[in-house]
Amino acid sequence: MSTQLDTTTAILGDLVAFPTISTDSNIAIIAYLAQRLEDAGARVEVLLDPGGQKANLLATMGPEGDGGVVLSGHTDVVPVSDQVWSSDPFEMRAADGRLYGRGTCDMKGFVAACVALAPEFGARRLTRPLHFAFTHDEETGCLGAQSLATHLTASGLRPSLALIGEPTMMRVIEGHKGCYEYSTHFHGLAGHGSGPDKGVNAVEYAVRFVARLLELKDRLRARAPEGSRFEPPWTTINTGALEGGVAHNVIPSNARVDWEMRPVQVSDADFVKEDLRRYCAEVLLPAMRAVYPQAEIDTQVIGEVASLVPAEPNEARRILMELTGANGADVVAFGTEAGIFQSLGMSAVVCGPGSIEQAHKADEYLSLDQLGECLGMLERLGDRISA
Repeated sequence: MSTQLDTTTAILGDLVAFPTISTDSNIAIIAYLAQRLEDAGARVEVLLDPGGQKANLLATMGPEGDGGVVLSGHTDVVPVSDQVWSSDPFEMRAADGRLYGRGTCDMKGFVAACVALAPEFGARRLTRPLHFAFTHDEETGCLGAQSLATHLTASGLRPSLALIGEPTMMRVIEGHKGCYEYSTHFHGLAGHGSGPDKGVNAVEYAVRFVARLLELKDRLRARAPEGSRFEPPWTTINTGALEGGVAHNVIPSNARVDWEMRPVQVSDADFVKEDLRRYCAEVLLPAMRAVYPQAEIDTQVIGEVASLVPAEPNEARRILMELTGANGADVVAFGTEAGIFQSLGMSAVVCGPGSIEQAHKADEYLSLDQLGECLGMLERLGDRISA
């Protein structure tokens, strides 16, 4: 195990050195992963997005056909701007049994473990296909996984089990909330600040929209399903950003609100969207258009990522509980790509090294102990699907 841990640590250092912030290209890291998997004997497909600056990687070992096992991870990371790090976030640093760097925990550690064990998997006589699925833009709406799902459907490939290696401290997760992300744009009429009635202040209407989000945020608490296992048990709303305006004395003509909700149930998402539609159509827009008939409010869907629904039966849960020694499976509030794989008919669970408490923060880290546990689980998975 120590040799495998050393190899995995070295690969993780390489992966961290690729600054794959979601706004930037991930082509270089995909090329690196593709080469390593090809060298291990995998059949590799690099799937470019229409712009040619992002890509998914789908690699397969073992027999052809359906019924395979998917090891899934995303290659993008969140930004480091406005964070104070103790060292370069894109140069992995080892200290006190921890590996520091952007993406070590979320979730390049799992990807590194999969790739480090690929030569061992390649040397086995696998009894079912083993797929490596590494995606782009998970942090901005799971765009890569949705594109990959389209490719899998079009190709007719039907794996049966998906393991998504997001950080869970190696707990087996069978359910999580959905993650719906939006940007709502307000288009008003610019003017001089001394004559507020002659313009349509987009920022002020955006603020009223945010106030409505806060009202809905409170109302959703009362809609928590009885016996909900989530923490918190209700659907949540978060206002991530409000941007607009150019100067103190100019009535802003444009503003944008970035917001998200994490529904416990689809009916909550429908409730929120319908309430906001009516509020904009019946309250905000008439007031804006009374001054400027061309005023508009447009909501852009960034991503509506499906929840992972606890299911019976669940082959992935059963196998991962056996591999980890867990005597139960949990649910979490944060979203992953697991629901996308589940929507294709696969059983899916989330289980990976590290804690979500470290994700997206300065001095993000992954402990060597957690990385070792992940390697052990993956090696036992290899035993299970080998002759």
